[in-house]
Parts: sequence; C-alpha cells; structure tokens
Amino acid sequence: MAKLRGRGYASVNYPTGMNLGGDPSQALVHATTTGTFVISLSSVDLGQGIKTIAAQCAAETLGLPMENILVDTADTDTGPHCMGTFASRGTHRVGNAVIMAATEARGVMLEVAAEELEVDAADLEPDGTGYIAVKGAQDKRVHITDLALAAHFKHGRTISGRGIYLKEPSVPVPETGEMDPDSCQAHACTVAVVEVDDETGVVEVLELFNAYEIGRALNPAMATQQVEGGAWMGLSHALFETTEPYYPARDHGPRDFAGYLMPGPADLPVQHSLLLERPSATGPYGAKGIGEMTANAPIPAIANAIFDACGVRLTSMPFTPERVLRGLDALKTEETC
Repeated sequence: MAKLRGRGYASVNYPTGMNLGGDPSQALVHATTTGTFVISLSSVDLGQGIKTIAAQCAAETLGLPMENILVDTADTDTGPHCMGTFASRGTHRVGNAVIMAATEARGVMLEVAAEELEVDAADLEPDGTGYIAVKGAQDKRVHITDLALAAHFKHGRTISGRGIYLKEPSVPVPETGEMDPDSCQAHACTVAVVEVDDETGVVEVLELFNAYEIGRALNPAMATQQVEGGAWMGLSHALFETTEPYYPARDHGPRDFAGYLMPGPADLPVQHSLLLERPSATGPYGAKGIGEMTANAPIPAIANAIFDACGVRLTSMPFTPERVLRGLDALKTEETC
C-alpha cells in the first residue's frame, strides 16, 4: 500500500459577457458640493469587488484620488440600468460605462475650472492629488472641493456625466452559424499536484499552480484573491460537493448548509498564482472578465492528476474515496483478465 503522487493540468478559455439581444450597463456620475464624485450603479457587488473597480476607473479617468469617489449601488428601481451580475461581465461592462460617464464629468469639471482660473480648459489637467492645475504652472490651481462649491453656488453648473456600454446584438449567419457572442476571452491554466492513498482512496491536493491571462489586472491583489478563491471552489466541486442524487444514496446527503461538506483550511493546498496581462481592445483600461472561470480549470486538472497518480480515470464528481477504490479494483480486474 502506498501514497501515489501525480500531476495533471487543464486549460480554459472563457468569454466575457454574452449576447442577449444587447447587453448594456449604465453608470451616472455627479459631484457633490464638497467635491466627492458619486458613481450611481444598479450593478450588484456580490463580493467580487465591483465597487472598488468602479471607483478605480472613475478616479483614473477624473484624475482624482480614490478618497474623492463614492460608489452607490442603489437598486434597480432608482439606479441606472444594468443587465445583471453574471457572465463575468461586471468589470468589462460597468468599467466601460463608468469611464464614459467620468469622461463626460471630467469635461465639465475642466470647463468650470477654466472659468475659475480664467484660462482655456485645454490648458488644464488634474494632478491626481485633488487639484486641477494649469499645465506647466502647477502653482496656478484650484482644489476640487473649492471647484465643486463654485460650480454649485457661483456658476450654477452640474459636474456630472452619463455612460452606457452596449454589447450590440449579434445574430448568427444562417449559412455558417458565424456570430460574435461575447466581447473578449480570457485564458487560464491550472496544474494540480495530488497524492492518492491507494488503500483508503483518499485524494489530497498538495499544490495548485494557476496562470491567468485576464487582459489587464486593474487590481492585482483582488484578481489574485479571485483566482485562489475560485480554485477553492473548484477543489470543493472536485472532491467534496455534489448535487442530487447524492452519492451514493440520498440518506447520506446534508439536510442543510450546516452539514454541507466542503474543504476547510486544513484541506487547502499551497497555491502559486500568476497573472498574465494582454490588454483587450474593448475592455476598460484593457481588462477582461475573470469571475466564474477561476473555478473551472482546477476540476479537470485534479482529475488528470489522479489519473497520473494511480491510473484511475474519474468522470463523475465528486472524486470520492469509494470511486477511487472502485477504479483501482477495476484496474486490478483488467490486469488479471
């Protein structure tokens, strides 16, 4: 009896967004009297970080610090339209809409600053610290707080902008089936190193190596967390989680989420993650979608690693000890025949 080690890999390409007869998301931007720019969205933050990404896109476009940005994900009754948080579309659709809205607001901001400083708007630029200054003459400047107050109470101007990103409908060509179903595609590869106990059938994932090409990582730390959190989900699907009918009998299944089996800290492998940047022409600052794809590649990578370790090819999840042992018994039977 032995613990057998194996290595397997799997790769995936994953579309950003989808074609639903048009796939739009909107954003609205307006400045308060104190110079805080409110980004209004109906896009839901499920924990994937869309608020942070929207704030980053707005701050970069406006040329202002992040502390001057407030993201308001209100609701679908009062907020601008969004198709939804699905299909890894959030960063791509919302980011583009925010950039469009912030670009329009930036134009108004510079126009008001030009009136305040008595210069041409084309000669102004935000310096990234909260000031709008004359190019080449940084001492001639106005702070965004003072500018917002002047816009409201002196000039009667609303510093605001609107943005909508639309993935236009694409109808298949009847003769060929050709169409454009998504906006861009991200790519990934996962290598799994596992250990299989050929006496108990227990599979332990020792290491995962993740390489993800996601256009441009607008927030590398959050992107890495997404990759490694998604790998945890993939590991969960591969070794622990299942759906009806529960294996091997319904009586063995959890009755509620308190009894739902999934890996804990002691079950998690060491992860090595690499982000590759190949900017997308259509993405906000080159970004592609990354959300759902992170749970995909680990599953077949683990299956291939099990096959490499002990020769058992498993095609049904989860890869339970019983299924591993049944596979090993089948191999022994083939050898004796």
